[in-house]
Amino acid sequence: MTAPFTHLDRRGVLLGVGAYVTWGLFPAFWPLLDPAAPIEVLAHRILWTLVLMAVVLSLLHRWSDLRGLALRHWLTVTAAAVCIAVNWGVFIYGVAIGHVVEIALGYYMSPLVSVLLGVLVLRERPRVLEWVALGVATSAVLIISVSTGSPPWLGLALAVSFGLYGLLKKSVPLSSAAGLTAEGVVLGPLAAVLIVVLQIGGTGTLVNHGAWHIVLLMAAGPVTALPLVLYGAAARRIPLTTLGTLMYLTPTLQFLWGVLVVGEAMPAVRWAGFALVWLALVILTVDLVRAARAGRGRLTERQPVRSTT
Repeated sequence: MTAPFTHLDRRGVLLGVGAYVTWGLFPAFWPLLDPAAPIEVLAHRILWTLVLMAVVLSLLHRWSDLRGLALRHWLTVTAAAVCIAVNWGVFIYGVAIGHVVEIALGYYMSPLVSVLLGVLVLRERPRVLEWVALGVATSAVLIISVSTGSPPWLGLALAVSFGLYGLLKKSVPLSSAAGLTAEGVVLGPLAAVLIVVLQIGGTGTLVNHGAWHIVLLMAAGPVTALPLVLYGAAARRIPLTTLGTLMYLTPTLQFLWGVLVVGEAMPAVRWAGFALVWLALVILTVDLVRAARAGRGRLTERQPVRSTT
């Protein structure tokens, strides 16, 4: 049974804002883990997220969800885990080399990539405005590629990996907590082995850098889980259209961090590319709102939501 949204829940909006602002401030957190290399940071993020989610799932008494999962669903979980690991790794690497603006571009493009995957994989028939949005976004990528001398590979990798992750998650019958735990079960042992290998090889930073460094590495787990908890709580309180609009807070904060804090160059041609991306998102958002009103009758109906982040 689902209940209608009779009014816009302010607490739900605040929870949603909290989730997306937290994700938007991630570029400020990962540099705190220096001198750990991006691959080590990724391994710690996977491992400590698994540890935290294992505790959460134990408190919820939901391990049976994983034990009852069919083999085909485990294979899907494995593929999803690889996609999100690539996404996390590219993000951490992009922050480490000072390409935060390109990271923001990737997350701006994620909804557009999801539309494209729907056409290519699910054989969906896009509406006219969706085609227009995809065309505008393609022009943006071409302009940015010309301005930088190469395609924005980091942004494209983020958008595609996140889009594939969301696509795979749709076919797995798990809650966000159980799903994240299952992905950790797949990747956690590999992450633990990698941490040990790096430590034995002398390139690991878990020890010999003080207790505070250890705390920060372990904090990668809670930092990853916190926005997911906030997002899940928000999704139960506010409509999907509101939640979808709020999602642009994340890449906007990342973009501002890259330009204002990191000081990345933004020549006029690059501004033009980003302007086209923003135009494409406006077109897509307007189209989605119109489709929601026409197809569902009312935006106040609650829909089941599963996080793909």
